[in-house]
Amino acid sequence: MNVFGQSDQELSPKEVADRLSADPDLQIVDVREDYEHEAGHIVQARHIELERLASQADMLDRDRPVIFHCRLGVRSAMAAQAFRAAGFEAFSMAGGLAAWVEAGLPIAPEGGYVAEH
Repeated sequence: MNVFGQSDQELSPKEVADRLSADPDLQIVDVREDYEHEAGHIVQARHIELERLASQADMLDRDRPVIFHCRLGVRSAMAAQAFRAAGFEAFSMAGGLAAWVEAGLPIAPEGGYVAEH
């Protein structure tokens, strides 16, 4: 755990936003379901539902860090743990999209929202 009460495999929404500003091609993956993604999402995030993630893992660059996110952080933590076990440098966004929006960070489309699961 770090000083913010997060594990070392978690990044805060602000840390993710800062990394996206520094590297617009950062690998960020939204593991939520289709309807959740359509309601509101981080523009740069690639959408791969959690249940399809294993079969689409080859779409991700193993040599670059990958950040997973979901609504609250539970599904993305599972994804990050599995990908770390497979040799990726993988992180979960703490608090998920709900924390991202709460931090005042932008989502698309305009008027987008965090869908209930």
